[in-house]
Amino acid sequence: MAETLINLDFVLFKLFNTPWPGGDQIMWAVSGLWWWTPLYLLLLWELWKKSDRTWDRTLVRVFFLALCITGTDVISARIIKPGVQRFRPSHSIELRDDVHLVTPPGQDQPYRGGRFGFVSSHAANYTGIALYFGLLLGGGTWMWVLLGWAALIGYSRMYLGVHFPLDIAGGMLLGAFIGYVIWRIQNKLVGTPINLE
Repeated sequence: MAETLINLDFVLFKLFNTPWPGGDQIMWAVSGLWWWTPLYLLLLWELWKKSDRTWDRTLVRVFFLALCITGTDVISARIIKPGVQRFRPSHSIELRDDVHLVTPPGQDQPYRGGRFGFVSSHAANYTGIALYFGLLLGGGTWMWVLLGWAALIGYSRMYLGVHFPLDIAGGMLLGAFIGYVIWRIQNKLVGTPINLE
């Protein structure tokens, strides 16, 4: 069973890692932090409105957002990756000559990431953010848009050749769990929970 799953993971990775015209530049940007600044500002504005335009509730929720990101990042990068020690595709001996890698602007070497890839910290962090914000903003359309955003970033990591699909799936599960737990905790502490629509 495990061998079948790994083989499927390799097949799906090769599919997602297939380059397309303009994809290198686009997926490098999608995978980056600052490209999404307008979305972050919009989310903070929506959070401010949902917090009755009060600084105290807003700052508490921003604190819990930071706690969510810290939790997903520390657990994925400091605990699971060194514990599991699964090589990224970019460091895999089996895929040495079959991985499409992207050279970042201004650099002369392709981006490979660290040695280990399970679970993806990008997938964990952004899914945690997506679920936390999606629940804060009432679920519905916001939730689906933000989860789609997290999935797009997960795809970009496979396109760049630094994660397998199982890395992304594991990261998204971790992020969803932590995002939900943090949302529940902040609801208890901030006051009356925001009703889901």
